[in-house]
Amino acid sequence: MNASKYKKLYTMPPSVDMSWTAREYPDHAPIWCSVDLRDGNQSLIVPMNLDEKIKFFHALVDVGFKEIEVGFPSASETEYAFVRTLAEENLIPDDVTIQVLTQAREHILKKTFDSLDGIKNAIIGIYTPTSQAQRTHVLRRSKEEVRQMASDAAWMLKELTESARAPYRFKFTPESFTGTEPEYALDVCNTVLDIWKPGPQRKIIINLPGTMQLSMPHIYAAQVAYMSQNLNYRENVILSLHTHNDRGCGVADTEMGLLAGADRVEGTLFGNGERTGNVDLITVAMNMLMLGVDPHLDFSDLPRICELYERITDMSVPLRQPYSGSLVFAAFSGSHQDAIAKGLKDREKNHTAQWDIPYLTIDPQDVGRKYDTDVIRINSQSGKGGISYMLERAYGLLMPDMMREEFGYFVKSVSDRLHKELKAEEIYDLFVKEYVNLKTPFSAEDFSVAAHNGLWQARLKLLVSGDEHILTGQGNGPSDAMIQAVKEHCRRNIKQTVCESHELNEQSDPVTIVYMGISEKEGTAAWGAGIDKEPMTADLKAFISALNRLETKTAI
Repeated sequence: MNASKYKKLYTMPPSVDMSWTAREYPDHAPIWCSVDLRDGNQSLIVPMNLDEKIKFFHALVDVGFKEIEVGFPSASETEYAFVRTLAEENLIPDDVTIQVLTQAREHILKKTFDSLDGIKNAIIGIYTPTSQAQRTHVLRRSKEEVRQMASDAAWMLKELTESARAPYRFKFTPESFTGTEPEYALDVCNTVLDIWKPGPQRKIIINLPGTMQLSMPHIYAAQVAYMSQNLNYRENVILSLHTHNDRGCGVADTEMGLLAGADRVEGTLFGNGERTGNVDLITVAMNMLMLGVDPHLDFSDLPRICELYERITDMSVPLRQPYSGSLVFAAFSGSHQDAIAKGLKDREKNHTAQWDIPYLTIDPQDVGRKYDTDVIRINSQSGKGGISYMLERAYGLLMPDMMREEFGYFVKSVSDRLHKELKAEEIYDLFVKEYVNLKTPFSAEDFSVAAHNGLWQARLKLLVSGDEHILTGQGNGPSDAMIQAVKEHCRRNIKQTVCESHELNEQSDPVTIVYMGISEKEGTAAWGAGIDKEPMTADLKAFISALNRLETKTAI
């Protein structure tokens, strides 16, 4: 890789007030403009058809976009037909403005005007390439000649619009702004503004594109700040950003550009666009939300938006795409799961309004995700905290700490052996199979208990590998009496170390679950669980289950 063949292609502004760098973040939402139907569409291998564009347009309106670029009407019949359909079927809400792009040639402008007939709110955007590379290799014109091109385009759009008596708003873009000398970009934009003469009732959009990302974000922001501080008619200019992602800095460029004085942002959902893409508007908007700034866009059902986007564009939302990807909230690490689970429990317990959960910048539920399916995910890297949290959320199980630890290791070993993620229902099935109401080799049936002289007497039938034994025993309570009968029969010094229970609601029919830990000698322990409508029966089943696990040496 030969680094000597490359050099910087950008120019720093000559003098710029950098006090904006003291601001921490944008404190209000910009004007948002989606360019999914133009930039996004032209980046697709198979562009959207008319029906798909209409569906996508409705989705953008539902999200809350008030400005939507709908295409280049003179470029193709599909583009033209789409704009006419929006007009003729009255699909544009009164508070939404559509934007179209056009070249400043008379016949192209006239066709663009034809497409907009009957549309109340529209922005017409024109552009002139201004960078040194474009002037040298493409236009082959001097700075003065390129400035004259922009001037001629501005005059043509102004005069044709006045002749048509149309209320269109104007946008000018110095294409390849990032590779243009800032003083020259300012000169060209001010030339256009002097022709259009913006006012409070008809502000002009000056759009500063990162057509190619050529620098680190602070350089782009300094270029934006220079323009913001020196443009003519600044109070009547809407300064707009349109960043691409060649260096992977589209979001950073946009956020810093807003700090530097910009008022408006153009971009796409998920960053779909030419080459490496446009800025991802979802990420920028959600970054604002997580800092407490209302973006005025509604991404509360991102899974639905992802599905529509993937279906229409045949593109995929990366699994780790910020906020949008299906795995961005997923915690597989045991320590992460434990911290998240504890944070969520504390939040629920304390009714905390402020969001401050470890490892989660926002509440996944705010974008349509669920804690038990999208956050805590179980594989061989997981820990007891995540596993127990999943079982508690999905099935109401509250295992004792030591049992949680043992079961956690067991689940991890299964996931490792199978080389797969385990879902909640699979983990629950493992718990039931390995711990609950076990009947091999011991199984207790047909028991009865009665109180006598301050003690409880128990009689039960015990099957040992199919052989039937009638047992009797006594204890301090009904369950203790039955357990003592089994212990005496087995002639083993088994100690009950832990016994905890709670109710479960299974199909609205309450049952009791008992978790029991037993040990026979120091360091030897086994866990079992019993589930039954009768608490006493659940006690016996838990003991028998623990005994079976101890007997068959399946305890971990």
